[in-house]
Amino acid sequence: MKTLRILLAILLTSIIALSACAPRPSGPVKVRIGTQPWIGYGPWWIAQEKGLFAKHGLEVELVDFVQDTEVNAAFASGEMDAANLATHTAIKLFANGVDLKVVLLEDASYEADAILAGAGINSIADLKGKGVAYEEGSTSDLLLNYALAQNGMSLADITPVPMPASDAGAALIAGRVEVAVTYEPYISAALAESKDIKVLYTAGERPGLISDVFVVSGKFARENPDAVKALLKVWDEAMAFYNSNPEEGKRIIAEAVGSSLEELATAFDGVEFYDLKANQTALSGAFMETIQDVAEVSKSIGLIDTIPDLKAMVDTSFLK
Repeated sequence: MKTLRILLAILLTSIIALSACAPRPSGPVKVRIGTQPWIGYGPWWIAQEKGLFAKHGLEVELVDFVQDTEVNAAFASGEMDAANLATHTAIKLFANGVDLKVVLLEDASYEADAILAGAGINSIADLKGKGVAYEEGSTSDLLLNYALAQNGMSLADITPVPMPASDAGAALIAGRVEVAVTYEPYISAALAESKDIKVLYTAGERPGLISDVFVVSGKFARENPDAVKALLKVWDEAMAFYNSNPEEGKRIIAEAVGSSLEELATAFDGVEFYDLKANQTALSGAFMETIQDVAEVSKSIGLIDTIPDLKAMVDTSFLK
């Protein structure tokens, strides 16, 4: 009997040890991504509709915000694991000590970010003394300040009217301001509403100035490297779908940003998307020169005090 008890004890100990060593079933990795209604983030909505996140073992929640300040605060506070950010915003957060990694260049805007003006305003110089609606801290802020600086002007030469980019076009249409800085789909909506409104200046004046990146928190990247790689694969597959099915892809994106496909008929032409192949070349090459320019412009207009170590901010290891 004593021998039997010893054998049973050994057997029970072995079972417990084996159970502890056995791989435990793991569910999908949960990821909260902060985003905004901007067509450059479109592939994520395609991925959501086509089930690409689940395909790669991810449970993703796309959390929509209206203003840059909202998504910035949510990401910086740790509420979001990742976020779609304008390049200058990523630089600003990193300069302020936010632990983040830029792992993907998503898009660059050429005609899809613009300064709109009403009748009688035909140049940046004509903005002197005029009321200009724009969202502080956003791509609109960067574009406006850059345009003014290129013409020997500053915000002191205009009457700033801070408001969300989504409202700037409407304020121009209603006559509450004489100039508006905004992005698609709000550009197309404003142009369609009034024949007196025209495009005065676009991001194409300085290629690469207005671009967007996908960032992950440093903590999430360290704890979930495979999930970060999976997210990049999802983006690439969504991009492949967009390129193969442009009409359906554009429809999905238009619905996500709250516009009709007709309203965005020309908007997509003003944005260049980057797939993984393009990123493998650009993110460690030409883009590093571009973000250096963006950082210098950001510093010159007071968005950041000092330029941080940009090489430490960009992480290309997940692309390999």
